[in-house]
Amino acid sequence: MSHIPYLDLKAQFQGLRSDVLSALEGVCESTRFAQGPPTADFERAFASYCGARHCVTLNSGTSALHLALLCLNVGPGDEVITTPFTFIATAWAISYVGARPVFVDIDPKRRTLDPKKLEAAITPRTKAILPVHLFGMPADMDPILEIARRHGLGVVEDAAQAHGARYKGRRVGALGGMGCFSFYPTKNLGAFGEGGALVPDADAFAARTRSLRDHAQTQRYHHGEIGYNYRMDSFQGAVLGIKLRQLDAWNAARARCAALYTKLLAGSAIEPPATFPDSECVWHAYTVECDQRDALRARLAAAEIDTGIYYPIPLHLQKPYQYLGYHAGDFPVSERLCARCFALPIYPELPDSAVERIAAELAGKV
Repeated sequence: MSHIPYLDLKAQFQGLRSDVLSALEGVCESTRFAQGPPTADFERAFASYCGARHCVTLNSGTSALHLALLCLNVGPGDEVITTPFTFIATAWAISYVGARPVFVDIDPKRRTLDPKKLEAAITPRTKAILPVHLFGMPADMDPILEIARRHGLGVVEDAAQAHGARYKGRRVGALGGMGCFSFYPTKNLGAFGEGGALVPDADAFAARTRSLRDHAQTQRYHHGEIGYNYRMDSFQGAVLGIKLRQLDAWNAARARCAALYTKLLAGSAIEPPATFPDSECVWHAYTVECDQRDALRARLAAAEIDTGIYYPIPLHLQKPYQYLGYHAGDFPVSERLCARCFALPIYPELPDSAVERIAAELAGKV
């Protein structure tokens, strides 16, 4: 019985090996290792891909979220609304600027911030809204943007898991004026290490982000404010430039895997993720729900099939955010999903035969 990994980055590398090694050698020959020409080339290409005016490369998606909130002048005493069902870096960025996270529960099908519950969370201290395009599924952005406009709030998109996803025909990250991406190796568009990008619409935000990432230098050794060492290294820019050319094909392959899973799991006790006619999901994760999660994961593990859980504990119940005063039961949709969901292998190189075997194991047909 062959092992099916949750993700197979070795298979991806083999298809890119010669191009990547040649590009990395070029960086070594140039000795432009930090924020060199490959990062600038990737910035232009990724901005164009997203349909955005600017792209500023950074050392992580967390840094992108941090700088986005700084550009909106979010600080101590302010509140930022987001979802408790996300990776904790979404909330870290709010904490980094001294603001207070305010959580709003998710839509049970889309699994992203529920716009119907958003307005009730707005207070005079609210400065911004931070929706998350989770698992590759775009948040329902039109009502979120309309509420933000009506209340004069900034919007920062956490698109760390949604490279290439579309909402009503437009790429995510360029919908709200400030999009944040992670290029962590496991992402649909992953670097060979850490990496991230901020995709701002405003010229002023792009200029400030470029300054902040490089110790807030306005010119060499002239620092206009407190800055950060958030630069991307040139190796990552070179790798990302090569991978970007494959992203649409990789996302299409993920979509084919997702469609096959959904077809094979129809009528079973496994609840597959929903799809929506207004959105093109890029399937960073194929996350199912069931009442016997641990038993099913154990069955798959015994069959040499890896799975994952995103996320076992919602943010409002994490220790660093106990001071906010939330309790179990405050966000029942998120809490139920945390208790019932797990993710199946999905990546461009995953063959149909593996999807069929995984579905059969889940249904107890082998």
